[in-house]
Formats: sequence, structure tokens, C-alpha cells
Amino acid sequence: MDTTMHHHLLTSLLHSSSSSLFIDFSLLLFFSLNRYHNMGNLLKVLTCTDLEQEPNFFLDFENAQPTEAEREIWEEVDVVLKDAKAILDELQAYKGAGPDIREAIQNPNDEALQEKAWAAVVPLVGKLKKFYEFSQRLEAALHSLLGALTSETYSDPTQHLEREQALAKQFAEILHFTLRFDELKMTNPAIQNDFSYYRRTLSRMRINNVPAEGENEVNNELANRISLFYADATPMLKTLSDGTTKFVSENKNLPIENTTDCLSTMASVCKVMLETPEYRSRFTSEDTVSFCLRVMVGVIILYDYVHPVGAFAKSSKIDMKGCIKVLKDQPPNSVEGLLNALRYTTKHLNDESTNKTIKSMLQ
Repeated sequence: MDTTMHHHLLTSLLHSSSSSLFIDFSLLLFFSLNRYHNMGNLLKVLTCTDLEQEPNFFLDFENAQPTEAEREIWEEVDVVLKDAKAILDELQAYKGAGPDIREAIQNPNDEALQEKAWAAVVPLVGKLKKFYEFSQRLEAALHSLLGALTSETYSDPTQHLEREQALAKQFAEILHFTLRFDELKMTNPAIQNDFSYYRRTLSRMRINNVPAEGENEVNNELANRISLFYADATPMLKTLSDGTTKFVSENKNLPIENTTDCLSTMASVCKVMLETPEYRSRFTSEDTVSFCLRVMVGVIILYDYVHPVGAFAKSSKIDMKGCIKVLKDQPPNSVEGLLNALRYTTKHLNDESTNKTIKSMLQ
């Protein structure tokens, strides 16, 4: 649109009566938008009706590949993520030594049964140790990703996630793994029972000076840390939230908003992709929908732990009502676990300041 046209529209706008003000403004906006039709991001801002502009781009969770700038961190994190599926498979197949332990406890004087239970528990404790050690590797990977996604390279978190999609995808994969691990752990009481039996038996052996195979596997200090890890209802989530809080406190020169805005933006991106048919139709697999839902919930919970007032406060940058609505629009059996995660593993849901509508949506 030429300058004369702009001048004419502005003049008419300034001299118009209040009744025609809206029409003239709409005209001006329409011509301005046409003039800038190639400037996609500006269009998104100008056409947005929300006060807070929601990030509006497709984060390619299926195919994002690292750019040269991302490659070093991507490769470092990829080494960790390559082991994630095997960890989940092992946890899913974890049956525990329940029957052997019960028999040993019921027959304390039967040495053969004591040895049988011990022989069953030692390799299982090796697995539990492996899962715990993986949580430490996962926390280190999270630190690397947060360092990249909150740096001053780009001016805001939307740019970070849009231009560093491969790292954003890895961050999403860590969240997806975390929620899946905790779901499996919560439904498997054998884990804590096995470890408790191991520790009790080990201390009894020490008192009686009996050399214990497996003692070298887990020393006392490590046993304490592993025990604390599994005592939490959602151990991987606790590892991530503690790790994110630690990242914020270790990087005092970085405003906390860089981290919390990265988390809230990721939640918004997932929500927008799930509720926008044009984006959702680009998913080639239904698994991507459940991946996206799980990541959205994971990032909300993380935000709720790390942000000073949490995800449910009025000042929160996450549209909680919108996110819950997206969850409730899915087939009920596919999201009940995720709704429960919001109900029972968040930190601030039951605060007095939490909006009553949000509370009732989650009842």
C-alpha cells in the first residue's frame, strides 16, 4: 500500500466520529496486514486477539534434525536418550522378588530360603542402582539443554524453541521419559519392597560378620541415596525439578524468567499444536499426539515446581484452563494418568490462590 493511501487512511481515522472509528481502524489494520503479508511473525502478532501472544509454530517432534550450532549438545544428550527406551523396557519387565522374600521372612530359620531370597534380590538391586544412575545422567543432560535453550543467543524462548527444534525435541523426550518412568514406578510396589529387604538383610549380615555378595554393588552411602530416590512417589520428576532449580541457582546471572518462560512456552506450543487441526494433521503417527500430551503435562509440573508461585497462579504464563481442556478433549482412558499427574504430583494446585474453576476442572 503506498504512502498516500496510508496518509489518507490515517487522516480519515483521526477526523472520524467515534461511531466509525472501529471500521476505519479495521480498514487501516487490514491494509497494513496486506502490506506486510510476507512478515509471518508480525502477522501472527497483529492478528492475535489474546493479550499474551501464544507461540504459534509447529515444533516438529517427529523429524527435527540438529543444525550445526546445536550439534555438539545434541550429540551429548543423544548418548543419554539412546539408553532411555532400554531403561523403560527393563522397568516395565521388573517383577520383583516378592514370593522369595515372603518365604524367607515366614521361615527365618530356613537357611536355604534365606539364600534363595538373597540370590533373587541382589541382581534386582543392580537394576535399581542402574535406574538411579540413569537419573543422574538425565539430570546432567537436562542441564546442558537448559543452558542452550535459555542462553542469550536469542531474545525470547519462542525463538529458541523455533530455531533450536532438535534440542527442544530432546527436552521433550526427557519429559516424556520422566512421566513414563514414574507411571511405571508408581504401579510397582515391588521396587521399594525389594530394596528395603536388601538393606535389612545387608545390615543383619554386617552385624553377624557374614561376607555379602552384592555389598560391593551398593555401599551404604549409595544405598541411602537410592532409598531416598525410590521413596518419592515420582522420583524422575523430582530429579528433573531439583535439577532445574539447581540450574537456576547456579546461573545467577541468568534471570529465572529465562528458564520459566522456556517451560511455559513449551507448554503453550504443545497446547496450540494439539488444538489446531492444521498442526495436528501434520503428525504422521497417533503416538505423537500422546507424546505431545505427556510433554505438555510434564512441562506444566516442572514449571509448577520451579516458578516461585507455580503454574496455577493468576500470574502464571501457562493457560491452565486451555491445557486441561485439551486433555479432557481426548479419549478419557488415554489421559486419566496425565490428569492424575496434574492432580497429585503438582506443588501448587491446592494453594488458596488457585482459581476455583481450575480446581473443579481437575476434580
